[in-house]
Amino acid sequence: MLFSIVGGNQTTFGQDPIFTQFYSNPMYLNPAFAGSRVCPRFALNYRNEWPNISGNFVTMAAAYDQKVESIFGGIGLIVLTDNAAKTIKTTRVSAVYAYNQSITRKLSINFGIEATYFQKSLDWNKLTFGDMIDPRRGFVYPTNDLSIGGTSSGIDFSAGVIGYTEKFFVGFATHHLTEPNESLMSSVDVPLPRRYTGHLGALIPLEVNRGKYAKTDDFISPNIIFTQQGTFQQLNMGLYIKKSSLTGGVWYRNKDAFIITLGLESEYIKVGYSYDITVSKLSLGSGGSHEVSMGFNFACKPKRKSFRTISCPSF
Repeated sequence: MLFSIVGGNQTTFGQDPIFTQFYSNPMYLNPAFAGSRVCPRFALNYRNEWPNISGNFVTMAAAYDQKVESIFGGIGLIVLTDNAAKTIKTTRVSAVYAYNQSITRKLSINFGIEATYFQKSLDWNKLTFGDMIDPRRGFVYPTNDLSIGGTSSGIDFSAGVIGYTEKFFVGFATHHLTEPNESLMSSVDVPLPRRYTGHLGALIPLEVNRGKYAKTDDFISPNIIFTQQGTFQQLNMGLYIKKSSLTGGVWYRNKDAFIITLGLESEYIKVGYSYDITVSKLSLGSGGSHEVSMGFNFACKPKRKSFRTISCPSF
């Protein structure tokens, strides 16, 4: 997760929660992924960051998307809730559309747009301040700070693009294009900084000697994902290995954590678990981060047999 609480007694700036199973909910990474599987799919994500700290972060998301032939692309819906330290809660509901265009026999491009309604709320009663402390008895006094508890809401927009072949994909997305105001105080403007994400990856078949036209689901997939929001930057470098129904992944998040991912996938259901091993100053005392995902792939018979799906990992 990218986050910050900055200056002043009453002004809070926040950044977006980031999942480490990036491709279990690919539309959250880049709206251009909407409908990329062609058939309908449904995804659930749960992340508990720093569970050993009282101010942990719990993020949950649900997403649905599918290809729609009549509109030449895919549609999707994302619902996300984020609870920071059991004090600041954010809910986001996003509608997504991605247009698909074949450039050559091997190269296709998806253009995605996303419209979001968000609501942020603060439980002022769960905050503590210095003037509430008695040297012997602890937090016993009422604070003199002016309460700003309440809610703020608004509309947000994002966009992304992905270029891909059967074995390679590269994409870029910009979230919060209009930098909406998240302030809980009418007299203060607190814009949510744009989040820029660049990602690329490849799928390398493990059994390359099965014949020119033989297909295999077993692969090695190296990936790089870079995210910047405001002054925060995050570089993720990782590798997935898929063999039959099992997937394993190892990632490194620059100066922050090593990530281990395990996944089990059948034709219609997938389940994934990942653990972030903290290597920053928080060390293992934070409890790292636990993340669980579940996905459901539905069967369908697309009319366009030539439509190319994006070959990317499932977790």
